[in-house]
Amino acid sequence: MNEAWYRLGMLLVLAAGVWEGPIAIIFRLFTDKAPNVLTAANYLPAPWCHVAAAGAMIAAFALIVLLDAGHKRALARKEGPGGG
Repeated sequence: MNEAWYRLGMLLVLAAGVWEGPIAIIFRLFTDKAPNVLTAANYLPAPWCHVAAAGAMIAAFALIVLLDAGHKRALARKEGPGGG
């Protein structure tokens, strides 16, 4: 994969992690909307929905770290040996 695909992947994972994490918790605490596919953690009962949302944030952060490492390797391959 080249650099752009890693950047797109990081952006999509960040959006999904934020939406399934803090946004799902905000919807649960401050709105009376029913859970839907976009806030899947809210289908769980009270304490577990927060655990699931935190887990989604942690998983997204871990995936972003892995994608960033791949992005750096792609940049290093692009530069080639000798740094230039």
